[in-house]
Formats: sequence, C-alpha cells, structure tokens
Amino acid sequence: MNAASSTTPEDRGEMPGLMEPLLVGESSPRRTALTDLALELAMRSTGFRRGVPLGVRTALADLVRAMNCYYSNLIEGHDTHPVDIERALRNDYSTNAEKRNLQLEAKAHIVVQQWIDGGGLAGRATTQDGILEVHRRFCDLLPDDLLWITNQDTGKRVRVVPGELRGRDVRVGNLFPVSPGALPRFLARFASAYRKLGRTDSILAAATAHHRLLWIHPFLDGNGRVARLMSYAMLLETLDTGGVWSIARGLARNESRYKKLLMSCDLPRRNDLDGRGTLSEEALAEFPAFFLDTCIDQVDFMEKLVQPDRLRDRILIWAEEEIRAETLPPKSGAVLEAILYRGELPRGDVPHLLGVGDRQARRITSALLGHEVLASDSPRAPLRLAFPAKLASRWMPGLFPEHTPAA
Repeated sequence: MNAASSTTPEDRGEMPGLMEPLLVGESSPRRTALTDLALELAMRSTGFRRGVPLGVRTALADLVRAMNCYYSNLIEGHDTHPVDIERALRNDYSTNAEKRNLQLEAKAHIVVQQWIDGGGLAGRATTQDGILEVHRRFCDLLPDDLLWITNQDTGKRVRVVPGELRGRDVRVGNLFPVSPGALPRFLARFASAYRKLGRTDSILAAATAHHRLLWIHPFLDGNGRVARLMSYAMLLETLDTGGVWSIARGLARNESRYKKLLMSCDLPRRNDLDGRGTLSEEALAEFPAFFLDTCIDQVDFMEKLVQPDRLRDRILIWAEEEIRAETLPPKSGAVLEAILYRGELPRGDVPHLLGVGDRQARRITSALLGHEVLASDSPRAPLRLAFPAKLASRWMPGLFPEHTPAA
C-alpha cells in the first residue's frame, strides 16, 4: 500500500514495452551523429576539468551547485536569486514566508547535489532505489507548504510523500502516465536498460533516461528536479566531470525547446522506419542531440569563464578597486593570486608571502574572509578560494542574472 493513498494503487496491467525504445539503436540513421556528439562531449569535458586551476576547482564545484539549483528551480517556475540561495546556506532566511520556502527548496537541492557529488548515488542513478532516495532526500528538506499539489481536474489538494511512488493517476499536459500499480514494473525495466552500458551509450543514456523517467512520472511532484539530478549524476560518473559544469543553465536558457522536445518524445512510432518500439525512436534521437549540444555549449561557456589569465585579471581588478575604496587592506590581491596558483595557502605562509608581520597578515586574511572570497574549514586550516554569489557578475560574468534581490 502506498502511504500517499488510502487504497492499493490501481494496476491496469501496462507492460514496459510501452516506453520502448529506451536507447537510440545502432541502426538508427541518427546514431552516427549522436556518437560523434558523445565523443566530443567526453573530450571537451575531460579537457576542461583537467585545465581548471587547482585553486579554482573546489570553489567552482560549489558555485556550480548553486548554479544548477538556481536554473533547475527556475525551469519549475521558482526564481530564487543566487544571493538568497547563498543566504539560505548560512541559515539566513527571509521573513517573507513564500521567499523563505523557496530558499529552503534551493538549499534542499544543493544538499542533495552535494551528496551526489560525494558519490552518494554512484552506480545507482537509474535504479529504483537511487531514484527514490533522491526524491526522499530532496522532499524531506522541503517546508510542508511545498509538499502539497492541487489536482488540476478535481481541485483537490494532495500531499507528496518524500521518497514514495505516486499512489494515484496523474495527467501531465496531454500525457497520462502509467497506472500507479505499474510503476515498479516500469522502473525495473528502466534500471535494467541503463545498467552496464558502454561509455558512448552511457553518455547518450543521460538524455534518453531523462525523458523516459519523466514519461514514467513516478512521483506526484518533483519529477523534473529528480530527472535533472539523475542525469547530472550519470554524467558525473560517466565523464568524471568533477562537478565543475552542469547542463541546467543551458536547459533553462532554452526552456521552450527543452520542453517541446520532451513532449515530442511522448509520440508513438510513426512508421516502419521509426525504430521497433512503441514510441518514436526518431523523436527520442532528437532529444539527446539537443541535450549533448547543450552540454558542449555549457562546457565551453564555463571553460572561457575560468581561463586562468582572464579569471586572474577579473579577480585582481576587483581586489584593487576594493583596496582603493579602503574596504580591503593593501596586498590583499597577492593572497588571492597565490591561492589561484597554489590551490590553497597555509595561514602561516601569509606573512612571508606578503613581507608583513603576523598581525598585518591576520588583518588581511580576516578582511578577505569577511568579503567571503576566501574560505577555510577551521581557524587554523589552509585558505582556499570562494566564489560568492554577490560577486558573480564581476568574477563570473553571465553565470547568473544581473538583477539582485532586495535585502
């Protein structure tokens, strides 16, 4: 029995063949082009990750989590500015209930992605257990107000149970997903189809599984976020991305095409040349072409942002402006520059690096920590770079929208 329903979920006996194909077959006329895109993405992603300066890597992964959260939630119609997301991570919430709820939602997304980045979903991204755990972890952190949905046909409010399959029928636009009792069958086939694939198929599967999970629609709500986190986890593992780039920004910037292609994948097979499944293989092939193109575009965008010389110049120009405004002590830029090249800087090295006494070194370090451009795990731990959202427009132009939220 599903806890979200008072009766045993209805099972109309649908068989998993209804969602075939789950992969673009070798005989598809689109297969060669898709393979080329997958190989190009693998090459670009590996080259970018290896080229990210050591001092930027951890800070960039933290920033990408905030970026992924912002754009994924934006696709759902929830616009929580990155500065407010950053405040939520410090438990600094708005007094406005609606804004606070969205901050909590954003924090939940980041916490789950951090768990994924730490290997929490390794080898389980397409399993029923893994998919349920992503949903449970995300929804467990949501405020109760965001766990209620309204049935668009009856107007009745229904509560979403974290980590539990839906116990009733739903309608998604013109799509009527399979009956709730059939979900375990479809998820079992889903897991088996995406298990132990070769590298090219694994890359393509990050896109095809993305649609097929949405087609199954296992949850009353949260399916979009779960699908995007699942695809993120699949690429993280297959490409060893290091979490330094994400497709979410590209999907949000092309939201209408993203959603149009997803809907096209719902279409039935058109003719004898359109694969051998129930659904259209041609339509399914169009989505990974868009998906992988978007991934490549985002890798290129992030790579340009963190080109060492350009990033160094943007950071040092900012530091010099702050020194002139007397909000940072002289020589602060030298600390930032050293960390950019060395990755981290032991606090005891600062006096020698700057040619100043311990007291002045502590003053400079404290000022940089206060500006949130440096981070440290403890008062004695080494210093590392941080990318505060409030400086994104200066340090990482184009990553986030330019507008800033009200205080």
